[in-house]
Amino acid sequence: QVHLVESGGGLVLPGGSLRLSCAASGRTFSRANMGWFRRAPGKEREFVAAIRWSDSSTYYTDSVKGRFTISRDNAKNTVYLQMNSLKPEDTAVYYCAMAITKVADTNAYEYDYWGQGTQVTVSS
Repeated sequence: QVHLVESGGGLVLPGGSLRLSCAASGRTFSRANMGWFRRAPGKEREFVAAIRWSDSSTYYTDSVKGRFTISRDNAKNTVYLQMNSLKPEDTAVYYCAMAITKVADTNAYEYDYWGQGTQVTVSS
């Protein structure tokens, strides 16, 4: 069984930065594609960023390109989401997800495991 635990959320001023972490249990992390998604109040869950295990290729939704960076440390079984220049519209619960059986990338339905989420609030 795989468990994903997010951390690093909080309250930040517009223009500020946060780094989210997602620690994974189990021995499959190094060969798993990882993704970050978010759900804002009253909105559908949306894809934010993904990173592949094979070549560390990264993918981002347009609204975060140039501001967010996804990375991974296989030695620590951890994936990160560095978020800079945060905006109020980035306010959401952020979830990390792991895909073992499929490539997944932007498709939430192809991820096999999900974390419990961490709240990010951008407000003055």
